[in-house]
Amino acid sequence: MHYLLMYDLVSDYLERRGAYRDDHLKLAWAAAERGELLLAGALTEPTDAAMLLFEGVSPAAAEAFAKADPYVLAGLVTRWRVREWMTVVGDGAAKPVR
Repeated sequence: MHYLLMYDLVSDYLERRGAYRDDHLKLAWAAAERGELLLAGALTEPTDAAMLLFEGVSPAAAEAFAKADPYVLAGLVTRWRVREWMTVVGDGAAKPVR
């Protein structure tokens, strides 16, 4: 299954993220290397949200990521949530429908 970890970001996120970015990216790349995190990044113009796509049997990896994320811990994320995403089209779809 796929899970979206969605972040709402503070208005000055781009100015404040520098102090935490290396640790955030280290956490993200470690999750990617374990096969949990497939894609991640901020939405732009405006940069007010970010999306992280996880794959697994439950939302546990996405939830654990958010709870350990330096961006969350430093208050750069005002709200986070995990939603199951029922993917049905594409090579990586969890439940392909033709």
